[in-house]
Amino acid sequence: MRNIDLICTIIVQTLSYRTKHFLLLLIKLSIVVAALYFIYQKLINNNTLDFSDFYTILTENSNFSIKTVSFLLFLSAFNWFLEILKWQLLVSSFKKISFKNATAQSLGSLTASLITPNRIGEYGAKAMFYQTTFRKKIVFINLISNLLQLLITTVLGLIGLAFFLQAYETSFNLYSFSFYASGLLVLVLLLSFIIFKGTFKFKAFSIAKVKRFLTNFPKNKLLQGLGLSFVRYAVFSFQFYFLVQIFQIQLSYFESIIIISTMYLLASIIPSIFIFDVLIKGSIAVYLFSFAQVNELFILSIVTLMWLFNFVLPSLIGSYYVLKFNFKNNLS
Repeated sequence: MRNIDLICTIIVQTLSYRTKHFLLLLIKLSIVVAALYFIYQKLINNNTLDFSDFYTILTENSNFSIKTVSFLLFLSAFNWFLEILKWQLLVSSFKKISFKNATAQSLGSLTASLITPNRIGEYGAKAMFYQTTFRKKIVFINLISNLLQLLITTVLGLIGLAFFLQAYETSFNLYSFSFYASGLLVLVLLLSFIIFKGTFKFKAFSIAKVKRFLTNFPKNKLLQGLGLSFVRYAVFSFQFYFLVQIFQIQLSYFESIIIISTMYLLASIIPSIFIFDVLIKGSIAVYLFSFAQVNELFILSIVTLMWLFNFVLPSLIGSYYVLKFNFKNNLS
């Protein structure tokens, strides 16, 4: 009788393991298939740029060569190298991880976050690479990483916007904008002061805990992370400018960069499902570059290429890490 019970227990455990393994495989496949499907839909059913027009523009542009495409790929690789390096650096504040692990976490979470609003799925995806006791820290560190990049985008974007409003006649008024921006900043600081002084809580994440975590976070890591964010911003903004030159748009680097920085600023403050990020950037870019009398199709093509090089290709690589993911391999 004991032998029968033992055999039944082994069978149940085996089935349970196989069921969990099957469900995990199903989830991973669903994430990858969903990501690939959304990318396909974005390319084929693009409401702003027809795929045939996009293909025609690229094939008729004699500046596209193996050399230029290789350089664009290098810039994209360098862009993500900096992002992965920043993630490795920030996580090292409590846990040393290899560059290989940082790559798996960064690219895998990119793929998993494709269909979530404002890439919010990235927080949960990166946390899944760690044991439960570390997941809150990972969420906080990912927040810090994104805030550092947002800080660079905002500061440089505001500088670019100021130059843009001076260079072009728009319906915006620089002085009115400065007044309202200053008022908004004061309001945000005031609300932050009230909240931080209060006892606001959201489930296990209280403002006090967030504040304590940020206060205790190594300042040298923050400064290094900010530096990497700045270099990364310089890389992908230069990549955009390089594409502007490939399309033979007659704009200097300064003229281009004030529009590019303004575009990234405005795009960063508009909530969106990540897969529609290219739509938002495309619409904003067309509007801003129209002041410089730039062909709309050229700008939409540039935005699409930036999306392909910096998000689609890395997310395809990230699909490998999603499929390879195993809960047993979580870092301790």
